[in-house]
Amino acid sequence: MTTISGLSGNEVYCLHRQGLTPGELVIGNSVISLGLIGSVGAGLKTLAGGEVRGVTAVIHDGRKRAIERLHEEARHNGGYGVTGVSSELIFHGTNIEFLAVGSCVRQNAEPSRTPEFSSACDGQALYCLQDAGFTPKHFVFGNVAYSIGLGGGFIGMLRSLGRGEVVEFSEIFNRTRHLALERIREEAKHAGANAVTGIRTSILPLAGMQEMVMTGTASTHPALPASAHDMPITSDLTHEEMWSLANQGYMPVQLVLGVSVYSLGLIGGISAFFKSFARGEISELTSLIYAARERALLRIGEDARDAGADQVLGVKTYVYNLGGGIIEFLAIGTAVRKMPGAHTLGDTLPPQAIIRDQDTFINTADTSSAYSLGQPTNARGSVGLFIGMGLALVAFAIFIVKILVIFH
Repeated sequence: MTTISGLSGNEVYCLHRQGLTPGELVIGNSVISLGLIGSVGAGLKTLAGGEVRGVTAVIHDGRKRAIERLHEEARHNGGYGVTGVSSELIFHGTNIEFLAVGSCVRQNAEPSRTPEFSSACDGQALYCLQDAGFTPKHFVFGNVAYSIGLGGGFIGMLRSLGRGEVVEFSEIFNRTRHLALERIREEAKHAGANAVTGIRTSILPLAGMQEMVMTGTASTHPALPASAHDMPITSDLTHEEMWSLANQGYMPVQLVLGVSVYSLGLIGGISAFFKSFARGEISELTSLIYAARERALLRIGEDARDAGADQVLGVKTYVYNLGGGIIEFLAIGTAVRKMPGAHTLGDTLPPQAIIRDQDTFINTADTSSAYSLGQPTNARGSVGLFIGMGLALVAFAIFIVKILVIFH
């Protein structure tokens, strides 16, 4: 029987060094109706803001069913494990399909009764993970659907008329972002793991709301402290980076993230709007984004100190334009520290473990209806910012006209 696998040549090489051979490509899916999400989302205007638990549960169940069906197919194909598990959202009109895809691997080319593990790692990352002393257990995810809502939105919008941090928005976004991290940790604990490695974070639009999703691989490592069984360590470092850290005696402690939401203010928005027509620096935006960045990084430092880390590595920053001169700044990194017992099995990695595979199919079609779980991206461009400023300018002009009419 011919094996059909999604594994690349470099992945096959790395897996062979671990005593594993390619198995079948496996798929699991689940389709839900947007009608249900829409009806739940319609009541958001009465909420104080933050997580929309009903929507979170619906989306969680859809993802879970897709992953469970992928495991069923892996069992049917005699897979010892499943590597490279990915999760995608595909919109079919008013319905959403949750799609999970991965590739089976076999041990000594023999079929297994049940998969021993599933992993978000591809074959190369799996080699790095195992050589760093980790044992993969299960593909895990944590998600949260959220909205600003009426309470936080109304108070926040009033505050956003002035320049500076919009504390209500910062608190809502910071709280919901941490919920996803708590939930992926809980899944890892349920799987009997003491670590979640290779975490990837996505922020996806969904029926007038947003969903934050974290995916990763629940693993175990004997060098981690006993407390990690109750609170698994988390990391968004690549597994190649993890290997390099373990080789130097370091281990990840916790994924840390900081959020700050700042407003340009009504007057600042109007000023920046007019300045945008001329060439040169827009000082209002420069100082606003700088302040937001500093605040987010400060919160990362606080999280790292609370976790007892030596340093924070791999910090990545993302700027989201929320419209109307309001900007969210998100910073994510991994806190690490020296740990006894941290080491690698080998002194070096083979080139095949670090060479990145190249896509040989270039898709230029519209992919706006499909969302794959990767790093967060700025969904709105600078055009949205100028539109928001323009609307603020129009509102201000109408207000002035009304005042003039009253006094006239």
